[in-house]
Amino acid sequence: MDTQLSAVKGAKVLMVGAGGIGCELLKTLALSGFQDIHIIDMDTIEVSNLNRQFLFRQSHVGQSKSKVARDAVLKFRPHISIKSYHANVKDPGFNVEFFKQFNVVLNGLDNLDARRHVNRLSLAANVPLVESGTTGFLGQVTVHVKGKTECYECQPKPAPKTYPVCTITSTPSKFVHCIVWAKDLLFAKLFGDKNQENDLNIRSSDGASSSANVVDVFERRDGEDIDEYGRRIFDHVFGYNIELALSNEETWKNRNKPKPIYSKDILSDEMAQQNGNVDKDSATEDGSSVSAMASLGMKNPQDIWSLSENSRIFFESLRLFFMKRGKDIGNLSFDKDDQLAVEFVTASANIRAASFGIPLHSLFEAKGIAGNIVHAVATTNAVIAGLIVIEAIKVLKNDIKNYRMTYCLEHPSRKMLLMPVEPFEPNKSCYVCSETPLLLEINTYRSKLKDFVEKIVKAKLGMNLPIIMQGSTLLFEVGDDLDDDMKATYEANLEKVLAELPSPVTSGTMLTIEDFQQEFTCNINIKHREEFDEEKEPDGMILSGWTQPVSAPEKEKEDKSVNNGASVSDAPKKRRISETSEVAASVADETNHKPYQVIDDEDDLVMVDGNSDSYKRKRLQ
Repeated sequence: MDTQLSAVKGAKVLMVGAGGIGCELLKTLALSGFQDIHIIDMDTIEVSNLNRQFLFRQSHVGQSKSKVARDAVLKFRPHISIKSYHANVKDPGFNVEFFKQFNVVLNGLDNLDARRHVNRLSLAANVPLVESGTTGFLGQVTVHVKGKTECYECQPKPAPKTYPVCTITSTPSKFVHCIVWAKDLLFAKLFGDKNQENDLNIRSSDGASSSANVVDVFERRDGEDIDEYGRRIFDHVFGYNIELALSNEETWKNRNKPKPIYSKDILSDEMAQQNGNVDKDSATEDGSSVSAMASLGMKNPQDIWSLSENSRIFFESLRLFFMKRGKDIGNLSFDKDDQLAVEFVTASANIRAASFGIPLHSLFEAKGIAGNIVHAVATTNAVIAGLIVIEAIKVLKNDIKNYRMTYCLEHPSRKMLLMPVEPFEPNKSCYVCSETPLLLEINTYRSKLKDFVEKIVKAKLGMNLPIIMQGSTLLFEVGDDLDDDMKATYEANLEKVLAELPSPVTSGTMLTIEDFQQEFTCNINIKHREEFDEEKEPDGMILSGWTQPVSAPEKEKEDKSVNNGASVSDAPKKRRISETSEVAASVADETNHKPYQVIDDEDDLVMVDGNSDSYKRKRLQ
């Protein structure tokens, strides 16, 4: 006990995340005797946090989570040291040297990208990491120690549910299809980067579909006021485009035909005038607090709006974006915590749903779908926080034999909720902790360097500040210290196809990709491939050798037995440890399987069957 107390009191702990898990974790650390705690969190407190993040009160809304959490805990543990950072853990200041000062890192994050980043910094700094996550009543705590257990990226993580482009743009049949269309296509095109590639099926009035005509539709014309602009966009996306879709009769032989919707048929002149005369001062200037509902006097987010009400919200939210947040237009991306963005997406999705005969949804329901929200349970967060501290103490005592990966998961027949199991050994094929080369199949004569950077280096490999080299030739780099000539050179390289770069990238080429902030390097072997299936391989490139995300089965399949799932042949077996817990053993005996591993990624979980290496997505019911 004296050794344990000494290890706890002498430890310097880094917490990443001060949300649902983070609040419980900070409280538990303080009450367990930890004396030196550092917290990083970039978020501010919102009203929706208060039902489960008990260090916060109504008066704290809008303030820094890390700072308020620190102040709250110091009120009952005033003699310990807690340092808060209201910042993003991916900021340059939180580098490997920063991580090296800590004895253990404890994650309470809510997204895959940040988790991967912390994993790489912990590996580079050789600091043990205790990972965690919860989704509703489910959760887990896992221990990652360099060279002794798997790293966070050794195993596949759940991939977000995706839908075929043709379904989203042309033949939606579910409300979620309308949400994806409104969020990822319409919102992105109106308020995000207008130069980005976008599969939104918008055409100019002459029916052409060239990129030039697409841009013309979305840009406000000289002298065009916001209401005129809004009506023009409305009529194109909900009226004219539907008429064009109907012209292809073959598409609708076995489907219900959609109905074009035009603004003149929905909004009377009187209603349009009311939209233009709403209280323009009723919305604040504080970013996400701007609200079209407030402007129009609509209060209940659980009401299902009529088609007319959805249309009014569409026009009012568009107007507020231009009047109150004009400086952000061109750089916005959808955020579930941005009230105005949620209102616009809800209204747009409902109008499209009405056109296709799909039932309308409330803003509350639409926000849950758009934000992939699974409602949190405070009790689960508390249980997971306690388990994190237990594992952190084992790590500090270097008690390797007793490390456990513990899953909060209801057993199918016995009254058990916690399953501690043995850690995995490091995956020898993991490109992060084993530095195994990757293979990329790509058309080197058609794909540009920027495609490679966005789709592979950033999206799949999770690098923030990448440097790309072909032999000794530097092809691409980002950083504040670059001079103008270098920036211009790299920008020009981004627009070149791989085979036409200063040092050509063709079949057989090996690229070295580095991220100095993460102190992470990996090599990618290039293999030229001429053709790709647009539906099955939409990126136009295939990366092999990385921990491929697990695909989400269709909902109907999700509800079936947990023994179903696609086989993954290269998943490592668990290391047998004689001290495996009685709970884990009993679960294995009853189910004829090793215990399940639950891997979380924001809103979904994957259950890994240790015997059959089969993967099954489980959704909170």
